[in-house]
Amino acid sequence: MVVPLEEDERIEGNSSTVQDQRNRLMTTHDIGKFERIEMYLKAVYTLQYSFPPVTVTKVAESVGVSPPSASEMLKRLEQQGLITTGEEGIRLTPAGRQTAVQVVRRLRLAEHLLAGLLHLELEKVYDEACKMEHVISGEVETHLREVLGNPKTCPHGHPIPYDDEDLPTRSQPSIGDLRPGQRARVTSIPEEDAQMVQYLVRLGLTPGAEILVEEIAPYGGPVFLQVGGTRQAIGPEVAMKVKVEGVTSA
Repeated sequence: MVVPLEEDERIEGNSSTVQDQRNRLMTTHDIGKFERIEMYLKAVYTLQYSFPPVTVTKVAESVGVSPPSASEMLKRLEQQGLITTGEEGIRLTPAGRQTAVQVVRRLRLAEHLLAGLLHLELEKVYDEACKMEHVISGEVETHLREVLGNPKTCPHGHPIPYDDEDLPTRSQPSIGDLRPGQRARVTSIPEEDAQMVQYLVRLGLTPGAEILVEEIAPYGGPVFLQVGGTRQAIGPEVAMKVKVEGVTSA
């Protein structure tokens, strides 16, 4: 259950004061409440990039709560000046964006640490990194960036933001947009769904994989494709979530 923000949980002021206010809130009693704030802001930020426009339903699904619970929390965040709502969907304010960028950056650096240096299975990386994103300090983040070589993307292929600007809307096509006979290279896969990640890893559909679409079954049937010399089949819903680039015709 999402606990609504109280008056003393408000995050106000310009971006330079957000971290100071965060530190004041990070007591044993309040840490869970602030983590919920970060969780929602991260959801808005990542959805704005990957599946715009951002809606209450999409945020609820991303966070793992019911739409009514998400709606209530989002209203509170709007009252605090962290998000806005309008015809273009839910968007972050500068203050909300600063917090979201920091959380996403630390999440994806932690993913690199877990996958690249600790060799954790890819399907386990996101959940473990989520436990770390709220507690990585600025100093540790700096050292992580140096050790990892300032990576541009996480192991799932999503960009790592290094400033407070919005990421561009992801306009890349997906496997579901391809036609039979077209080749492409996988750029990113969903990171939140561990079972889907495990499934895609098993099929070889990870960032960098070269694919060839052979056949698309009618009436919403599966997409048949070649991955690493092996014929595979995926459903249309999964196909739409695997982003690709470098599309060419065979």
